[in-house]
Amino acid sequence: MGKTGRKNKNYSAEFKIGVIMDMREHHLGYKETVRKYWESSKGKEPNYMKQVQRWERIFLEEGTEGFMKERRGRACSGGGTRKGRPPKLDKKVEEDLIAENQRLRMEIEYIKKLSALVLADERKNGKRRS
Repeated sequence: MGKTGRKNKNYSAEFKIGVIMDMREHHLGYKETVRKYWESSKGKEPNYMKQVQRWERIFLEEGTEGFMKERRGRACSGGGTRKGRPPKLDKKVEEDLIAENQRLRMEIEYIKKLSALVLADERKNGKRRS
């Protein structure tokens, strides 16, 4: 977390692309890139290095379009792609699922009762299942 009262710096997509392209063209390491673009970052190199590493990973995985995406917030737990609350099911679909669930529960209860009756009948008549 950042310090209270201090706002995080937002960098434009063009700046991020420029930093990564310059780093790759001139074969610069993370530390040299940080020194070049953040000259007054005395003692803050690790923070900026992580940021440049993150930008390079985004660039390698998604290309320049990756810098145009909004990345704040938590991703959806299911696929990890959508952010925010998952959309609600349609009312009709939800009712169908509830009805199917009830039908399946009734079927399971019916099978249990039938199995218990068959077992009781076998015990009564002294028969064994083969």
